[in-house]
Amino acid sequence: MQRDLEIDLLRSFVAVAAQSNFTRAGRAVGRTQSAVSLQIKRLEDIVGKSLFARDRHSVTITRAGEDLLVYANRILDVNDAALSQIRRPAAEGLVRVGAPDDYATFLLPPILTAFNKEHPRVRFEVTCDNGCDLIAQMEADEVDLVLATHPQEDVAGEIARFEPMHWVAAPDFVDDPEAALSLVLFPKGCVCRGIALQALKDIERDWHIAYSTRSIGLMEHAILAGSGVSVMEASIIPDGLRVIDGYAGLPPLPEVVIAVHRNAGDTREPVSLAGDFLLAELGKRGTPKAA
Repeated sequence: MQRDLEIDLLRSFVAVAAQSNFTRAGRAVGRTQSAVSLQIKRLEDIVGKSLFARDRHSVTITRAGEDLLVYANRILDVNDAALSQIRRPAAEGLVRVGAPDDYATFLLPPILTAFNKEHPRVRFEVTCDNGCDLIAQMEADEVDLVLATHPQEDVAGEIARFEPMHWVAAPDFVDDPEAALSLVLFPKGCVCRGIALQALKDIERDWHIAYSTRSIGLMEHAILAGSGVSVMEASIIPDGLRVIDGYAGLPPLPEVVIAVHRNAGDTREPVSLAGDFLLAELGKRGTPKAA
């Protein structure tokens, strides 16, 4: 008794399930209606169950067919990915990525891991710093790609998405509107810092800097300890912090732009592929908008 599921049969089966019609499925896979019908019959013989209920006017997938469809899609995905990987010239080399500490902590790890599954011979070296300093390093050919934040009125690089900003604090935070607001922020040069301080200036709220650090981990610990409040993009807010937008008259904050910058002098394939992948994956996690 044959127990192996053949790729060609599964491809035709998925097409029939999608089209609910043998003729249209045949067009989708480049076969005649009769050839597809024979393939489905062969597949039903292999699994020992009917996959479709047929009459003169319609084709309806059965419960057994629905169960098989889940696995058929997985098998075809793995098959196609394997062939694509083997046939594709292997990208190989080092890609130097610059990103602020919060992006390097929350955004980059799953993206770089996913990229390495497709391109296992590409290695990454990540440098953490303020975006403006990283762009200067890129211009000095010290990094290949930079992930940076920009205000909407001064966008540079390739836009990945727009990102909301929020005021954040410890869960038990209580503000005294008569006192200067204690702040935990990234150092000078950080776009979010500049936006937050300007927003407080606009409402004439006094403030002082309690912590100025490039470390998102230190910022989180300081905020949770009650040292002050901060501003963060929506996607990098640690789970333990509370969004306090509008609390005690805190001013609203605009969206910022997350952009990818490329070293124009580096045309190596790994860098190009990694840049494209960064843009695509970051776009999936937000809502890209036109500049």
